[in-house]
Amino acid sequence: MPGNSFGKMFRITTFGESHGPLIGVVVDGVPAGLPISEDDINFELSFRRPGYAYTSPRREQDRAKIVSGVFNGRTTGAPIAIVVENTDVDSSYYEKMKYTPRPGHADLPYIFRYGFENWDYRGGGRASGRETVARVAAGAIAKKLLMLLDTKVAGCVEAVDGTRIKEGITFEDVLKSRCRRFRACKEEYEVTFQKILEEAIKEGDSVGALVRVVVDGVPRGLGEPVFDKLKADLAKAVMSIPAVIGFELGIGFEAAYKRGSEVSDELIVVNGDIRWRNNFYGGIVGGISTGEQIVFRCVFKPTSSIRKPIKTVDIRTLEEKTIVVEGRHDPCIGIRGVAVVEAMTAITLVDHAIRSGLIPSTRLSQKDVDVVEDRWKRYREICQHGEGYQ
Repeated sequence: MPGNSFGKMFRITTFGESHGPLIGVVVDGVPAGLPISEDDINFELSFRRPGYAYTSPRREQDRAKIVSGVFNGRTTGAPIAIVVENTDVDSSYYEKMKYTPRPGHADLPYIFRYGFENWDYRGGGRASGRETVARVAAGAIAKKLLMLLDTKVAGCVEAVDGTRIKEGITFEDVLKSRCRRFRACKEEYEVTFQKILEEAIKEGDSVGALVRVVVDGVPRGLGEPVFDKLKADLAKAVMSIPAVIGFELGIGFEAAYKRGSEVSDELIVVNGDIRWRNNFYGGIVGGISTGEQIVFRCVFKPTSSIRKPIKTVDIRTLEEKTIVVEGRHDPCIGIRGVAVVEAMTAITLVDHAIRSGLIPSTRLSQKDVDVVEDRWKRYREICQHGEGYQ
């Protein structure tokens, strides 16, 4: 089966290309009764929209249009289809490079798989980061459904080009990053990240980023053994994002340099409840959520399209060529990528919550709706103003 869909009970299927007329997503498995509007979706899309300083200059409005599955402001239980038009397309750059695949991009692998004559070379086609608009749109629905469980997903940029935030990072820090241009986990790093990006832009280069995600209010018991472990599905969800090349849960790769006695996460009792002392394993043990915060990191590689000369091959003649990749590209993909990682996390959690029966699969009650609306309103206010949860 072609890999354009993700999830089981809450399932998304994305469609559209970077330079096609639109990008879209079909979301199936949303219970009836959820209040959802284009404004809700546009709010989440605003955090990955291009056209601002230090991002791709491609000026897309990214305004969602719901074309099915919602009536009188509420979901009907039918598949929800959402489309976002591509309004600022310029394919001229790619006409010059269609016979010289861009190193670091999916150009040549797509040619190997589908054939040159079937390959959409305009901006990477289906392999473009533009496809992630659809994921963020679906993620808005997932995030709103998670309000029923009081589960909140937030991401931030922990490191850029080797400069890493080392101070303790709380969920409040991560959530407040939504108000910041460079999504730094700590506000004082905004200026540092800006200087790094300015230097990269000046040199015609790009930089990578380390993104941290924290999920607060996670119910216990999400995840299914053996192959549908929550950590496995989260890893797949995040690693499916263009330009993500690494994923680690909790202390992650640091565990390779520790002894068991150092990372044996002791069980303790806090206010009559069993807890994990350190949460070394990021809120998931045995593939099942523990109720602690889910914490993971992922790595976005530096943008492959840079203005520095780079070698490739002309596929017609097999001659080595030197090209300079023109077009409109982000100097650091990870900054706008945070919104995509948040979306895929929310989609994964909702899918497992429905499987576990924690979110109704058929319809929401009016009481459920009232809870969702109240929490969603507070969530949006916090994201917009940077205030903490009380």
